[in-house]
Amino acid sequence: MDRMAGPPAAATESAEATARQDSTIAIAVFVALAAALVVLFPFPPVLDYANHYARIWLLSGGISERPFPEIYAVDWNRTFTNVGIDLLATGIGPLVGADRLARALLFLAIVLPPLGAISLHRTLFGGRHYWQIAMLSLGWCATMIGGFINFQIGLGMALFFACADLRLQRRNFALLFAWRLAAALLLTVMHIFSLGFYMAIVCGLEFSWRFNIVRSKAGLVRLAGRLALALGACVLPPFALYLRSPALPDAGDNGLALAWNDSVVLIVMNLLSAITTYIPLVDVVLVLPLLLICTRASRAGDIRVHAGLAVAAGGLLLLSCVSPRHMLGTGWISWRFPIMTALVAMAMVCPFASLSRRQALMLALVVNLAVFGRTGWIGWNWWLAQKDVAAVEAVLKKVPVGAAVLPLGHDPGMVSGLAHSSRYFFFREETFWHLPTLATPLAHAFVPTLFTAKGKQPLSVLPPWSEIAVPEGNLLSIGVLLCPAMMQVYENFTPYLSDWRGRFDFILVANADILDRYVGTVMPAGLTLIEDAGFAKLYAIDKAPPAEPLSIPAGCAAAL
Repeated sequence: MDRMAGPPAAATESAEATARQDSTIAIAVFVALAAALVVLFPFPPVLDYANHYARIWLLSGGISERPFPEIYAVDWNRTFTNVGIDLLATGIGPLVGADRLARALLFLAIVLPPLGAISLHRTLFGGRHYWQIAMLSLGWCATMIGGFINFQIGLGMALFFACADLRLQRRNFALLFAWRLAAALLLTVMHIFSLGFYMAIVCGLEFSWRFNIVRSKAGLVRLAGRLALALGACVLPPFALYLRSPALPDAGDNGLALAWNDSVVLIVMNLLSAITTYIPLVDVVLVLPLLLICTRASRAGDIRVHAGLAVAAGGLLLLSCVSPRHMLGTGWISWRFPIMTALVAMAMVCPFASLSRRQALMLALVVNLAVFGRTGWIGWNWWLAQKDVAAVEAVLKKVPVGAAVLPLGHDPGMVSGLAHSSRYFFFREETFWHLPTLATPLAHAFVPTLFTAKGKQPLSVLPPWSEIAVPEGNLLSIGVLLCPAMMQVYENFTPYLSDWRGRFDFILVANADILDRYVGTVMPAGLTLIEDAGFAKLYAIDKAPPAEPLSIPAGCAAAL
């Protein structure tokens, strides 16, 4: 098999001295550890997970329980993509239970992308090289900690489907075309970005191992024809689904609502999303040895590279740099491409295929320390976050069935260190935004920020509840109720704020054990503290407006 780069022709050591590499045990241990984390920590500090959990609970049968038949409805014409977990919740959720299904989906979101990359690597290079252990490190990234579950599962599916595609390329073309249609349909339903990822990999595999194919006109024509047929098979299913149900995400009346990574610093930060979790510096330190392995192997000439996948990785890297950060009501679009790039980049290379026993032992030691060091770091943060989850659960016990809960939080001026590292990920993104949505499954209460976006979720909010609901919401600072300038900014896209005292029964404050940078611990008049659990506090709302005028804290000036 031709290679873009390969080891020196003359080996310095005999075949007998070459150590046998086997990554199987380390991979099995990683999978077991990921499963243990999911079992031990029911609500880990994964941003969107609690919100997904609440929706899975509703679709698994909870929507029939009081008071939800009057609040929510299911309409599958609202979207044709990003519904993989919703379909599973509807189909098998009632059989296995929402909790088991949600944990299983979280587990798959962690392990499928690296396992898919390992499978592709074994298909390309053969063997169980220690480099495959290094790929497990990509189980932890910003999109994983962000809770992009459909997206993460879709990445793993795309990689496994690409392995099957590679094997079918040598067989009947009709069978290959039919396979690509089926794969594209499944990936479109799971997540549209996973289909794009699959298309990029397939194009790279069609390109083949070497660049020689572009040096002849006949080779270029054949390549162009194969790529056109491959892309044609992949775009037919989403196009057909769109014609049936033309529902796409939107940004309301804001057009495309584009936001860009428009500086070198923002682009570099975006690229780091492929590896960053709770504290980026820790992640960089633990991933750096894996990068050094490749540079060392390249200098030694003991590295093999698949040229076609290198081209695909280059294209994905370019998209990582130029794609918008937000668009059409969808956040962190640009985060999707760095992890794609990293998965393809690690699958396309095979460093140090031939090593002595001593060298192989050192390589295995380095990659295992890096991978399981990161896994231990994740475990520490998941354990740390459980007291915050327990606080939310404690205050929700005081919420009666059918109540309307307004979620707010304390927005600190500075991010705390290791003591609260689990509360933030990437570069100061909160992991606890959606913990208040647990009021839906745990207290049978209404929360206005449950994911119900047209074009993304089949769940919709019925009137009059829709008047105080948003399809996707942030956890705003409690200062929004005390600072008129903040209220004026936010109430345009958070309609539930305009009459919060009349429409809600309780306020749940998250991150309450840290001072808010605008108002400290000050709360609006007419609230009664029901439960103080440290991280979470619950206040009952007096429906009658207070007689005294609103007192504006001095810190509100910082919100202007």
